[in-house]
Amino acid sequence: MAWHDGVRETRVLIGPCNKNDEGECGKAEGRILSLRHPKSGTPTCYIFGNESLQELHWFKQAYGSWFIGDYVSEDASLFISTPFDPIFLFLPVFEEARMKKSHDQGMFRELNEILFVDGYPGYQHLLSIAKDSIELICEVKEIGASKFFRLDDSKVLAWLCCKISNLKATLLTLDRNFAAREEAETLNDAVSLLGEYINDAWLKTLCDHMNLDLDAVMRKTLPAAPRRNPPTFSPTSRGSRNGNGKRASEKPSKKKPTDQVESKNIRDMFMRATRSGSKIAKR
Repeated sequence: MAWHDGVRETRVLIGPCNKNDEGECGKAEGRILSLRHPKSGTPTCYIFGNESLQELHWFKQAYGSWFIGDYVSEDASLFISTPFDPIFLFLPVFEEARMKKSHDQGMFRELNEILFVDGYPGYQHLLSIAKDSIELICEVKEIGASKFFRLDDSKVLAWLCCKISNLKATLLTLDRNFAAREEAETLNDAVSLLGEYINDAWLKTLCDHMNLDLDAVMRKTLPAAPRRNPPTFSPTSRGSRNGNGKRASEKPSKKKPTDQVESKNIRDMFMRATRSGSKIAKR
């Protein structure tokens, strides 16, 4: 897939199938956007296409490669894209945009203005899906033909509770271990998972609303997540001898084994065992 203009390095991506009217998977097209992670604020890669947003995960093994037709990609990275609710991304942006003060709920602003995030032009591509979902967490005022939005705390809390309910139901279907657990444990797991995508202030608000111990939720051990940001790379032509790709017909360069010492020890061990066996047979 082409990551951006001028880059033709081949990568392997597994993502949702976009089916056409006949139920067949069509050609997948999308744009990679660099957006702020909703919890940490660090630049994170997402895929936007067909009016949907997907989170991009990156897996990398120490050794490996991909065989793609008659082409060998030396980069053994595996990218997986999963559907992602854009409201998680909008939440911190709208919270900053309203400029809330202690006794003031903040300002109403137009959507174009809110999604103008300095250093992140990718947010402008999300205008179309923001119009369809942002009223779930915002108050709306209409003046003439214009709409103005302001984050609404009560709507955000209701939306978060709905997410928790959906997560709990999903966790119970994963396997028997989850189904056999106490409801309180499943609730803690759901809140911990959701906490990876909301800031600590909203996590505290959610825990207070559900009468949960915030410290216990934050200490919850979760499986290690794959890396979300792929490494940077320079543009190369597909199948270039000087780039990262090689044709399958080319012979790989010989490399010295990194475990010669261990191999020698194993070989010696078998040689000693053979000699001992020979001596026993002679006896």
